[in-house]
Amino acid sequence: MPRSSAADAALTAQRILDSAEGLFAGRGYGAVSLDGVAAEAGVTRGAVYHHYGNKKGLFQAVAAAMHMKIADAVDREARRAGVDPRVQLRAGSHAFLEAITSAHAVQVLLIDAPAVDWEEWRRLDAEYSGSLLRQVLREVGVVPEDIEAVAVQLSGAMNEAALWVAHHQDSQAALEQAHAVLDLMLDAVLTSTA
Repeated sequence: MPRSSAADAALTAQRILDSAEGLFAGRGYGAVSLDGVAAEAGVTRGAVYHHYGNKKGLFQAVAAAMHMKIADAVDREARRAGVDPRVQLRAGSHAFLEAITSAHAVQVLLIDAPAVDWEEWRRLDAEYSGSLLRQVLREVGVVPEDIEAVAVQLSGAMNEAALWVAHHQDSQAALEQAHAVLDLMLDAVLTSTA
């Protein structure tokens, strides 16, 4: 494929992905059609099938891209916090909570993704943010046999907090409270490793 054709194909695939993210986040998986995605992206339905296979394949690509963006934000904030893994754990966890509470992330990653394909959702979560969390838990001194249990419980608590924040009457106050409670949980983890 000539370079311009490959570049055009990549741009088309990204345009489809961006359009699909907005539609899945705004309407939910069940209310989105591939015809609607194609119209939003300004491409044919065939182009959507060519790049993503089917609706589930497109949704999984959207979910993977969103997981990657969140993991990048978590990693960036953890590194910005310095070299102390205890400080990185706290900064990264708070960055995750901020990122996962966005309307797009809640609808796509916490409501629809587990319903569409629970195994794939678990795999993506473990591959992206989960791997960062397990790594920093090792670095702060959580005993190896407890790392997975601690990671799963912290991750689950943050995911549930995001759903709670999203459905709360005062989401800003709820987010502040969620951050405060997250600090309490992190204090408990860090105290156990001191």
